Amino acid sequence: MSTAASVAAESWFKDPALVRIFALLNAEGEEVRVVGGAVRNALMGLPVSDTDLATTWAPEQVMARARAAGIRPVPTGIDHGTVTLVIEGRGFEITTLRHDAETDGRRAKVNFGRDWQVDAERRDFTINALYADQSGTVIDLVGGLDDVETRTVRFIGNADDRIREDHLRILRYFRFFAHYGSGRPDAAALKACARARDSLAKLSAERVWKELKRLLEARDPGRAMLWMRQAGVLTAVLPESEKWGIDSIGGLVATEAALDWEPDPMLRLMAIVPPDAERMRALAARLKMSRAEADRLANWAAAPVVQPTMAITALDRLLYRYGAAALIDRIRLSLVSARTRTETDSAALTDAAGHSRHLARALNWQRPQFPVAGADLIARGMSPGPEMGAQLAALEERWIDSNFALDKAALMAGLD
Repeated sequence: MSTAASVAAESWFKDPALVRIFALLNAEGEEVRVVGGAVRNALMGLPVSDTDLATTWAPEQVMARARAAGIRPVPTGIDHGTVTLVIEGRGFEITTLRHDAETDGRRAKVNFGRDWQVDAERRDFTINALYADQSGTVIDLVGGLDDVETRTVRFIGNADDRIREDHLRILRYFRFFAHYGSGRPDAAALKACARARDSLAKLSAERVWKELKRLLEARDPGRAMLWMRQAGVLTAVLPESEKWGIDSIGGLVATEAALDWEPDPMLRLMAIVPPDAERMRALAARLKMSRAEADRLANWAAAPVVQPTMAITALDRLLYRYGAAALIDRIRLSLVSARTRTETDSAALTDAAGHSRHLARALNWQRPQFPVAGADLIARGMSPGPEMGAQLAALEERWIDSNFALDKAALMAGLD
């Protein structure tokens, strides 16, 4: 790629808010440049969502100049030099040039500076250390342009040093490889990640899960996960996958594309771990997942496998007992398995058709309302308590077994 690369023609670069920031901070001998993801994605022909900038101004000076210009500054990470300027409801992160003064692999103390080379060299990957100045000209201080062209994800400088500065960079490496890499991973990076994999245990669970989830959001995380397994990194952060394997990821990604499913990191996680409710609860607790994520994982594991020949009436009963969400996850993965087997097993076509029928039913299923309530039994003279609860449960089972056909009168008649 030419060293004269430019992003000047990009629509995001012409954003009036960004133009305003350039005018504000390119003054009095100081400078601001766009840095990182926006430049990288533009050069790779990918969408640009966030525009981050780096500047020689100190963070307090950025805030003062913003206020004077009628722009609201928010000190989102001022200890690390980051101020967010809010313009017309949108935020632009402005970070002062810096280098790490101290680091323990989890957090760093930084010193601010004015040296663009030093700022570039303290970043993680070459493709993330590209700058664009006010004219749109791309400035490459670490060889990132060549790596953008070849889609190589490579640490800046010595890979072991970069990982010692922040152990999370191990997972970030594979996440960026999943999103932006091609071919084989950089050999030095892969070896460094393998050597340092035990340091992942020092990271907070929240940071680990956030990176894993972002990796699983990639269009096709399969290659990255394969190399994670080779390096021992996947087992270090997700030991549940060790004996279960990651082979089903390829089939899931292919099915998503064929059936126009949105990539779902939770479903992809389910594809590589065992459907054991107790282990899934433990996994969710260890990674400190949200309550919704933990429940979804455990409910999927507790739900039964739906055979492709199951009658729709029987499926309806399962949907009522286990919930549609859990059954939909189960059926989706069964459909993926059947579609994958069709390459070598013609009988799998019939299974895939059955799972497709079940999935359509589950996606459109609406939970029926049990027609009897506690008040109905009280009106019959029953007192609230365990006996009434048991009676209600028995009536509900009769109603489910009737395929939800019995009405209140029929159910109550059984009490006479």
